[in-house]
Amino acid sequence: MDRSLLSPLALFVTVARLRSFRATGREVGLSPSAVSHAIASLETALGLRLLNRTTRSVSPTPDGEALLSRLGPAFGEIAEALVAAGAARGEPSGTLKVNLSRSAYEIVILRKIAAFRETHPHIILDFTLDDDFADVTSRGFDAGIRLRESIERDMIRVPTGPAMALAIIASPDYLARHGRPVTPADLAGHAGIVRRFDSGPIYRWEFQIDGQPMVALPKPAVIVNDTQAGVAAALEGLGIAVALLPQVAEHIETGRLVRLLADHCPEFDGFGIYYPSRRQMRPALRAFIEHYRS
Repeated sequence: MDRSLLSPLALFVTVARLRSFRATGREVGLSPSAVSHAIASLETALGLRLLNRTTRSVSPTPDGEALLSRLGPAFGEIAEALVAAGAARGEPSGTLKVNLSRSAYEIVILRKIAAFRETHPHIILDFTLDDDFADVTSRGFDAGIRLRESIERDMIRVPTGPAMALAIIASPDYLARHGRPVTPADLAGHAGIVRRFDSGPIYRWEFQIDGQPMVALPKPAVIVNDTQAGVAAALEGLGIAVALLPQVAEHIETGRLVRLLADHCPEFDGFGIYYPSRRQMRPALRAFIEHYRS
């Protein structure tokens, strides 16, 4: 085997994963042009076109996919060997890629991240905030964090944090002007600050009446794609909004916001870390799970 091809082959695997010369360059510390030149030289050496190139993205050709299917596991074994070598020194290290919702980052991660960094200074935490559910396996993440009820059953799930509850909120000024809803059905007569997921659908507010689930929503006045943006709008008196209780507990305690319909918002499972398999778990992931598990 020509050992000079090892480095460009590893670079090809990274480009195929990130679908971008620029993103690959940022990850490996090279300019985009240097990455492109290295891949072009590799294609010349192999006599194969490995990537389709457009002005916006790159993607593997059929020959590239075939090569990638063999290289991916091989480089994965090399990475695991290097991780194992680090573990032998008793120092978990490397980059840990975690996909999680914005609310999970606010509620789960931030409260304990300083202590994690102090205990594990050799681990680089790479967080991708994404409110749509992520397939961590296909997208190259080590793990994800979501509300446990939304995690696929074929994933290994580790609870992190207590049970959650929704908080329906409005400012005292808004309630003084428009009155206070007594039941979820009353929301229809109120201005709503509603949440739109990045994928398009509007978030449905779920309640329980006499143990039976129901969905209700105020009349949308403001639509946002971020919970904290909705909370800010509620603080300005623009309408009734929804958040997870820990996200607004301080505002409720100080009286800047009022919690509504609490009797109809039962607790549900909190957040969980999820990942595909315990087989050959990276020491960095094991350290992360042990630090954040509840």
